[in-house]
Amino acid sequence: MSDPCDGCGQSVEDALARDVRLQVDRSTVDSQRFCPTCFAEWITKYQEQMSPSSNRESSDADIIVD
Repeated sequence: MSDPCDGCGQSVEDALARDVRLQVDRSTVDSQRFCPTCFAEWITKYQEQMSPSSNRESSDADIIVD
């Protein structure tokens, strides 16, 4: 089976595909399928956004309480 990559739109075989799922309280919020190249780019972007940065100041405005 071959489905398109959500990053670049190219067809990607199941054996090469990487699925990323975001779940909150066991409910799927988002699901994406990537080819190896787009998955590597996604990992790099994730690492950059999630790593502590000395240039980014933390404030209470970043905290969401529900």
